[in-house]
Amino acid sequence: AGSINMEAIQAYEEHKKRFDFINLQLEDLQTTQKDIQALISKLEAESRKLFKKTFEKVRENFQKNFQVLFKGGEADLQFTESQDVLEAGIEIIAKPPGKQMRSISLLSGGEKCMTALALLFSIFEVKPAPFCILDEVDAPLDETNVERFTEILKRFIETTQFI
Repeated sequence: AGSINMEAIQAYEEHKKRFDFINLQLEDLQTTQKDIQALISKLEAESRKLFKKTFEKVRENFQKNFQVLFKGGEADLQFTESQDVLEAGIEIIAKPPGKQMRSISLLSGGEKCMTALALLFSIFEVKPAPFCILDEVDAPLDETNVERFTEILKRFIETTQFI
């Protein structure tokens, strides 16, 4: 037969010790991975809940502010493309008085501007910003709409500095 390797037992012990150490590290990594996945799931659930709650507040404010700026009409925000609110798009739908409900992309320049302002102020009602730059926001507006804009702007001057 062959010769006996007297160092085999010592080599085995060294390899077993290394194997046990690496195996313990692998178990730690697997446990940590499970903990991280559980945390991610919890954060996603909380994010969905908080986003839906905030979205509903903004939506209600948008409907109200749209009617104030347009002296009537209807507006809405809707999720699109996905059941998951964190991945869905948001469609802005507007119906100025005397017109049909349609996507914001089909409105005139002044109507788009007023709709965007209604949305901006709706967000400010939920989360006020310390300042806001409105560059040429009045450009597409006629005199009547500028007056409506300044009236609603006055409601926010206590919480936001407008430039």
